[in-house]
Amino acid sequence: MSQETSTNNLRIAKNTFLLYVRMIVIMLVSLYTSRVVLSNLGVDDYGIYNVVGGVVAMFSFVNGAMTGVTQRYITFALGKGNQKQLSIAFNTSLQIHFLIALLIFVLAETVGLWFLKTKMNIPESREVAAFVVYQCSILSTLVLIMSVPYNAIIVAHERMSAFAYISIVEVGLKLVIAFALTIYTIDKLIFYAILLLIVQVLIRVIYGRYCAIHFSETKILKVKDRRLFREMLSFAGWNMWGGLAVITYTQGLNIMLNLFFTPVVNAARAIAVQVQYAVQQFSVNVQTAINPQITKSYAQGNFDYMHSLIFRSSKFTFILLFIISLPLILETDYILLIWLKEVPEYTGIFLQIILCITIIDAVSNPLMTGAQASGKIRLYQLVVGGIQLLILPISYIVLKLGHPPYYVFIVHFSVSVAAYIIRIFIVKPLIKLSLREYLRKVIIPCVIIVLSAFPIPFFVKSKLVELSFVNFLVVCFVSVICVSVSANFFGLNKSERLFIRTKLLSFIKKYNFT
Repeated sequence: MSQETSTNNLRIAKNTFLLYVRMIVIMLVSLYTSRVVLSNLGVDDYGIYNVVGGVVAMFSFVNGAMTGVTQRYITFALGKGNQKQLSIAFNTSLQIHFLIALLIFVLAETVGLWFLKTKMNIPESREVAAFVVYQCSILSTLVLIMSVPYNAIIVAHERMSAFAYISIVEVGLKLVIAFALTIYTIDKLIFYAILLLIVQVLIRVIYGRYCAIHFSETKILKVKDRRLFREMLSFAGWNMWGGLAVITYTQGLNIMLNLFFTPVVNAARAIAVQVQYAVQQFSVNVQTAINPQITKSYAQGNFDYMHSLIFRSSKFTFILLFIISLPLILETDYILLIWLKEVPEYTGIFLQIILCITIIDAVSNPLMTGAQASGKIRLYQLVVGGIQLLILPISYIVLKLGHPPYYVFIVHFSVSVAAYIIRIFIVKPLIKLSLREYLRKVIIPCVIIVLSAFPIPFFVKSKLVELSFVNFLVVCFVSVICVSVSANFFGLNKSERLFIRTKLLSFIKKYNFT
């Protein structure tokens, strides 16, 4: 292993650790605050907040398209070591994001506002509150859009400590908001929306100030690189197609559930998505730490290292999510019971299916990063985005036939599996990926881990049907042990086992745990 590769691996490990510290704090506080918020807002207002915010999020797919573009061009320039091009890429992306913010503002205040007032299933007594929430959501989205280039710079420089510290500040402020809801007696839904907007603005200022101090390329300049502007817009155009698909099967399904059912079902979905987000952070941390190295290795023409990063991040992501998700899936009812005072109907089945979807999507994300690094994303976004767009019409037909709401997530899972398979074949020629190696190093080990680790925890759960803390601990313990043992024997190769063992021994020795 070369010195440069060893240094990169060490940086990835350090950044992953920092992101995990960040994630653990965020997850614990977020799960608690969601309980407090649900308890104080009530099921109906909680559902209204999520579905109204979803209307604004529908327009944010335009910004989502640019996020991947910004990350790619800034990281690529950094990988090439071109400081001038890095500054141009940052300022060009800033200009584009300003135009996106302006476009979303116009769309949200016209088409979105019309949809909110004429199509949404909002109780008459809560229409004013829903309007305030909507306006606050618009402003929060605009602030978030203008933050993307700054966040991209931090990720490209792999300064994950900044994300860790600033995110802890953000989640701490949200915890304060949750407690404030228990004190004040004014309209809590309006109060909650306004306070979240204030936090969003404050965090944006902190990120901007950090970048101004540490990265000279974030100095705002008058840049007129029309070639790069058009190139980034073209790249974003195809990303936008993929972003449209994503927003369709997330917020689109949320709104569809509201049209067919009541805000209670939206609240159930919101709770399930809250847990999904917490679990998802385990994979996001690995991928956020590795993604810059994938793009930089492509820019430098180091395909062997790039492929090894894709293989390992896909496999490690699967193992981490399976370790966490298996006990959650088996003990869903008990977890929801002790977490929430009031559990909306369908929350359990929503959560179980969504966790399966999360695993599939997370394992395929490194392929997406590889496609982005190549810059040749037209076919990828056109085909994969087109497949994902099928989720909404198929779900509409399913609900029209009278099936219960969780069927939309079964549709979502089926389409995600199909999209994952097609991703592999599309990305293969873009980054010179060996299909045989991907099957051998990612898919086959993951399938074997599931088949070998699942039966024993499932059998134990079938015998311990009573909802109790002791049974919960037993099922969790058995699940973690089975997945860990299976991953060790079937998921990790000799060098990976040696690497993990060495790091663990070093950690134990450093902190005198022996």
